[in-house]
Amino acid sequence: MEPLAISINDTCKALGVGRSSVYVLIKSGGLDAIKIGRRTLLTTESIRRLAQSQSIA
Repeated sequence: MEPLAISINDTCKALGVGRSSVYVLIKSGGLDAIKIGRRTLLTTESIRRLAQSQSIA
């Protein structure tokens, strides 16, 4: 089963960007974040959606 959400570090690796870029994308609404305790996870669906929208442009 594929994970529904992944960590900030894994998102950085998947997108090939730095942590600050990921936080900018979260603030701008480009990525959907989930807080579980102190952890911030990003939905794999929003990461996929972002990657597809960037590849079309």
